[in-house]
Amino acid sequence: MMKPGAAPGAEEMRFSRLKAAYSSGERTPKDVVHEVYRRIAARGEDGVWIHLESEDKLLARAQELEARRADSDELPLYGVPFAVKDNIDVAGVPTTAACPEFAYTPDESAPCVALLLDAGAIFVGKTNLDQFALGLVGVRTPYGVAQNPFHADYIPGGSSSGSAVAVAAGLVSFALGTDTAGSGRVPAGFNNIVGLKPSRGLVSTRGVVPACRTLDCVSVFALEASDALCALETMAAPDEDPYSRALPSVSSLEMADLPEGIQAGVPLPEQRDFLGDGEARSAYEQGIERISEMGAVVQEVDFSPFFEAAKLLYGGPWMAERLAAIEEFIGAKPEALHPVTRELIAGAARYSAVDAFRAFYRLEELKHEARLAWQDIDYMAVSTTPTAYTIDEVNADPVALNANLGMYTNFVNLLDLCAIAVPNGFYANGLPIGITLLAPAFREGFLCAVAEEFLAGAG
Repeated sequence: MMKPGAAPGAEEMRFSRLKAAYSSGERTPKDVVHEVYRRIAARGEDGVWIHLESEDKLLARAQELEARRADSDELPLYGVPFAVKDNIDVAGVPTTAACPEFAYTPDESAPCVALLLDAGAIFVGKTNLDQFALGLVGVRTPYGVAQNPFHADYIPGGSSSGSAVAVAAGLVSFALGTDTAGSGRVPAGFNNIVGLKPSRGLVSTRGVVPACRTLDCVSVFALEASDALCALETMAAPDEDPYSRALPSVSSLEMADLPEGIQAGVPLPEQRDFLGDGEARSAYEQGIERISEMGAVVQEVDFSPFFEAAKLLYGGPWMAERLAAIEEFIGAKPEALHPVTRELIAGAARYSAVDAFRAFYRLEELKHEARLAWQDIDYMAVSTTPTAYTIDEVNADPVALNANLGMYTNFVNLLDLCAIAVPNGFYANGLPIGITLLAPAFREGFLCAVAEEFLAGAG
């Protein structure tokens, strides 16, 4: 099996391993806290953390949990350490969105964080990101670039860079990210882990610094699809957030056995663009072969509406929505923003209400075309990214290369899909390559079951 993660011993952080160790008495939450801090110290200044809780505070939390050990069966995340992207509120901890002058300290945690804590999880710290969650690269931050544990010359992916690296390096069992254009999937692909992007609104985004409020999702990075799904089940709850949506009664987050005769959609051969990256193309083709070996019927699908929808995200009013999120701040302190972030967000002022309505009309047409594609398939499989870049390459051409990375991710929230990115091999230089599975909204349990089978069949 292809083991997600990067560090030796990372697999010890899987939920099932921790639960077994706690149940047998082999380990305690205090033991895990000590191990987490030992690993963080061994990594040194790796650009992962913006805020790290003190070891004493976490030991106190572990002691509190150990006192409730008799009730641990009622705590699905008992003693599980996790990290939070620093655009999500945790009570008493500054939220920076990777912009120090924007920072504020919330009195309440975001509902998603509160639910995880109520389930017994241990909060370790806040992680680095592309400033204001604008970017798929992980380099647009004043806190340094989170070091890719597979190849330090390459980007970690963004915007949820620190969260992905924290999981890949075995520093935590899972981490929260956010995903508007691919921020919960691209870093998973570059770090050999699982990135689950749920359906819009399934997890409340109250307490999240907005990027595009109509599209934002809280995502989960983990070492296994089942772990990511467990965290999602804990967080999925209707909320006063106006964009919150309840799981329909006909849907389930359970990972049931897969039926026979599943239909898997892939882009037409001439639409599989890897920007000249032969290794990425080869890995994707091998991934399709593995899907076929799993018993799925592979169907070629016209991907035109998906690609066109992807281009709408950064070529229209949704960029103006990013400006709306921080318009007052950028107007008062434009110099506080990363230069690339400032250029992109400030440029969104050129879009008019007429532009917005034209884009909305076209998106509805594309949704209709996309629904036709789903009539004959159960899920789609696309490359997580078309290629990979070094930090130096991205710094030399920050806008165009970032845009390239969203080729297979930007359309997902616009078209109301859920997605899970999983490992799919490696470049010759050791950098991971990912593949992403897509399905209509509220089919997370099904997608995670497909992902588990895909990983089980990997070499």
